[in-house]
Amino acid sequence: MNVLIFGANGKTGKLVVEKALAVGHTVTAFLRTAAEIPNVRVVTGDASDPASVRTAVAGQQTVIDTIGGKTPWKSTTLERVAASNIIAAMQAESARRLLVVSMMGLGSSRPQAPFWYKSLLMTTFLHGSTADKTAMEAVVTASDLDYTIVRPPILTEDATTGSILIPTPPAKAHKITRADLAQFLVDQITSTQYLKQAVVVANS
Repeated sequence: MNVLIFGANGKTGKLVVEKALAVGHTVTAFLRTAAEIPNVRVVTGDASDPASVRTAVAGQQTVIDTIGGKTPWKSTTLERVAASNIIAAMQAESARRLLVVSMMGLGSSRPQAPFWYKSLLMTTFLHGSTADKTAMEAVVTASDLDYTIVRPPILTEDATTGSILIPTPPAKAHKITRADLAQFLVDQITSTQYLKQAVVVANS
């Protein structure tokens, strides 16, 4: 399947590229700065530029959005603007499957966040990204695309565990490795199990 990955040079995005290639998908990476990635078509552009995004989306079947700001405590519109442009491009190019990375603690997942996470972390260190991801989710859920919103808790750099949990409220979630998050995203490319849903994924 033709798969386009936004944020492909980020910590999670790189792992998504790797795992998508491993199962035989044809991968395009959207990057702000030109770089060579083996066995991957690279499109360089700015996700806030609708024309750049549409060029990348042309011919794709699935889009995975792993964009995340580097300063999560600062106010930003990066993710909501990128999502709006991605959705518009997908609708224009007749692409249907959209996977986006959000965060635990939003919407129906708020009861799943430990007290320290939702009352301290989300209101301080994650203050900017919390607002931006909330707006991004609203844009995604208002679309007519076949979306899945993935809400991870704390991300770790540990190796793949192969044990991915989908806890439902009010069960708490604590952490997940980036590798397991990437694997879950790639698994959803050909799955409709969580179509038009927002799900929390965790190792514990």
